[in-house]
Amino acid sequence: MTNFTTSTPDAQIDLRGTPCPINFVRTKLKLEQMAPGSLLEVWLDSGEPIEQVPDSLRMEGYPIEQIEDRSGFFALQVRRPPAQA
Repeated sequence: MTNFTTSTPDAQIDLRGTPCPINFVRTKLKLEQMAPGSLLEVWLDSGEPIEQVPDSLRMEGYPIEQIEDRSGFFALQVRRPPAQA
């Protein structure tokens, strides 16, 4: 999955070595602390984390903008949705 527009994340968290579902919980908490429309980059391990976290975020309504394989880990970019009117 590639995105041709490169967005600079507003924040970044390194969750390598963090087991499921703790990595999802920490990602969601971080997103909730950020301003609406902000972009968060999350570093996740291969295997269960990169398989589970993006799906869980999508189910919660968070749009996944990019998943990049960075040789040894994955960088997931997820945006906090704009505030609902």
